[in-house]
Amino acid sequence: MNTDYPDLTGFYAAWIGLNKRPGATADIRRVATPDELLDLPSFYRLVEPFGWTSDLKPWEKARWQRLVFCINDIENRGEPSLGKALALSGKVNEKRLFQIVRSGYPSDVIQLRRILKQAKPNVSWKKMARQLWRWDKCHKRSLMEDYILNQKD
Repeated sequence: MNTDYPDLTGFYAAWIGLNKRPGATADIRRVATPDELLDLPSFYRLVEPFGWTSDLKPWEKARWQRLVFCINDIENRGEPSLGKALALSGKVNEKRLFQIVRSGYPSDVIQLRRILKQAKPNVSWKKMARQLWRWDKCHKRSLMEDYILNQKD
């Protein structure tokens, strides 16, 4: 399995550039599930320059879907990991994170996006994107661990 990451900084810049054109990302923001992204031309225009090809394996496509599905609901400022940023926001209940850890695809990502919309965390996009890129049980647990260890009392 390839563990290399795409150009995540360039990808975020492309998202911001796309966001500046009225309506260019509106359809992406309106989807209810990551799978609905596969029906949108704007999704393919965004991911194609960064390595999307028609012969990607399903798990490789899911990586891109997770990134695009969650990218709109964060503030790329600062250095915290996603778990730490959610803890510092003070807007997220740990039970909701526990549900993400226990859920499978696509429920886990849908629930994560709901939390991101609620908290709008100031997070390091690069750290968050790497976590989403490799999203598995271990990375979900890491999210929970970072959250718990950085909670304010």
